[in-house]
Amino acid sequence: MCRVAFGESSYHYWGTVDGKFEENVYEAMALLGAFAGSDFFPDYCVGRVLDVLMGWNARLENCFRGLDDFYKKIIDRHAAAASTRRSSTLLEEEEEEEENITDVLLRLKKDQSIGGGPGGAAFTDDNIKAIFMVGGMGAPAVTVTWAMAELIRKPETMKKLQQQIRNCVGNKGKVEEADLDQLHYLKMVTKETLRLHPPEALLLPRENMSHCKINGYDIRPKTRVLVNAWAIGRNPECWDDPEEFLPERFEDNSIHYKGQHFEFVPFGAGRRICPGMGMGVAMAELALANLLYCFDWELPSEMGEEAINMDETVGLTVHKKYDLRLVPVEYVPP
Repeated sequence: MCRVAFGESSYHYWGTVDGKFEENVYEAMALLGAFAGSDFFPDYCVGRVLDVLMGWNARLENCFRGLDDFYKKIIDRHAAAASTRRSSTLLEEEEEEEENITDVLLRLKKDQSIGGGPGGAAFTDDNIKAIFMVGGMGAPAVTVTWAMAELIRKPETMKKLQQQIRNCVGNKGKVEEADLDQLHYLKMVTKETLRLHPPEALLLPRENMSHCKINGYDIRPKTRVLVNAWAIGRNPECWDDPEEFLPERFEDNSIHYKGQHFEFVPFGAGRRICPGMGMGVAMAELALANLLYCFDWELPSEMGEEAINMDETVGLTVHKKYDLRLVPVEYVPP
């Protein structure tokens, strides 16, 4: 995500900016995935008092300040670099190759400030920071981890996927984004992983706008509504063998995760569907394909397939409770 958003690897930032970047990222994931007192008590004052007494407000404020300072440094540095590029003699093609999301957003801000016209909302640094915050912290990595965990338990499935990837890529040395459209079985594996392990099990919270009745229950206005995508993906009324990892179920099947099939909504649906869905899936598929192309994978000698613990733990994303430990064996193309 750092390379996509900022143009540099996360290793450039890990432990920098007063040593708080790593701490703030994990704290943000914990806070965004948890409940506060105001989530349980409709009375605003009661909820806010509880948040203060439990230290929730202080945690939020500290985390916000840390990330806000970090994003400000990123924006200032890219703005200075963009100004330098404009005053230099770099070719237009070279400038385009260097662009990342931060550069694009800063260009949008500049264009709006020049030609936005009266009545239009200004695009500010705060808007850019907000976009950074919805950038999918950890979701692609969580999906890759779950996919590897499921594949190591199904050696035949892993071998079938590796064979397709290696036949398609040949001796190029790595899988490129242009190859993904040809890797149909990879897409089936990704869908099946998202069905069993949606990154956000309860999606983003909704708020009911008007009174309605569902299965005899009155849902009143301002009620927080949570959609259990995890349970929907494992519903035996919609899926055969719902607890089994079977990518073939998506073969010759039009069901997709883009919000048109309500039995499969790992990214939500409608106006509140995840805006980073396309980029997140592409990142997960590309990472998984390269892991399987470049290496054969084995369990540590002291472990058997039955010893892989698939317990979950909840934060902003639903990830494995215990780390996945695998041994990579370098693959040398014939």
